[in-house]
Amino acid sequence: MSSTGRSDLLVETGDLPVPMEIRPLRSARRLRLRFDDARGVLKLTCPAGMSRRKAVAWAVDQREWVLAQVGRAPQPEPFVSGAAIPLCGEDIRLVWKAGAPRSPQRIGGELLCGGPESGFERRIATYLKRLALEMMAADVSDFAEKAGLRPSAISVGDASSRWGSCSSNRRIRLSWRLIMAPVAVRRFVAAHEVAHLVHLDHSAAFKSLEARLFGMGLAEAKAELRRIGPRLRLLGRRR
Repeated sequence: MSSTGRSDLLVETGDLPVPMEIRPLRSARRLRLRFDDARGVLKLTCPAGMSRRKAVAWAVDQREWVLAQVGRAPQPEPFVSGAAIPLCGEDIRLVWKAGAPRSPQRIGGELLCGGPESGFERRIATYLKRLALEMMAADVSDFAEKAGLRPSAISVGDASSRWGSCSSNRRIRLSWRLIMAPVAVRRFVAAHEVAHLVHLDHSAAFKSLEARLFGMGLAEAKAELRRIGPRLRLLGRRR
């Protein structure tokens, strides 16, 4: 068993096919194990006083269950030439072509990119992140203006469990992966976070403001994000 750092809680063992994060919790009364298929990592929660060796040994005993979970998990979809990915909800094909401009260009149903083929995936990801910031900053500004509000900052990131966040200092952060979702889904998350500029909770008042900002189709956008979310988290990954 070897540790890879990260507060000495991410471990790898030859007995399990994927790495495992161990999270001791004072509130935990028993061991719990789940597989995060988006990151390809097992998450083990254990009582704070339990030794790591004992917790890992218990997880190894669940090997058959782990193998079944890994086998059923959706596969990552790296940004390679020839792959089809959604962009603003429409499928486009990634194409590397020698002699084409290094900066990706959308031409019809293709996203064309030149430059060294070894850097193709990185350039595609960079393009998508820049586009995401541009489009989602506009989304946030649109809803904020409607509400008479102004965030202090808008940025994009790649949180493993959230599509967006709004801090108490009015900073809104959204997942760049939403640029690959349908426009209504992307804008729903923007409206959701703008509503948090007023209500840092999910109270009835928050939900009322969220619905007023987004308008018709709120329930449908939420349901669509739940449906496509697992794939969005795997796009551009290789595990």
